[in-house]
Amino acid sequence: MSQHRSLRAIGTMGAKRNVLKRFERVALLKKRGQWQDGAKVTGLRKTKPEA
Repeated sequence: MSQHRSLRAIGTMGAKRNVLKRFERVALLKKRGQWQDGAKVTGLRKTKPEA
């Protein structure tokens, strides 16, 4: 039995995510200079992924 097209992992490899994980958001804020050392990782500001 074959697998349905929507369940294959091949299609998701190149997909652009519009939601970042917490460590990705912190890294992006550090890169932009908007992160202060010792700041809380909860309640982070909204960030858009880099293009």
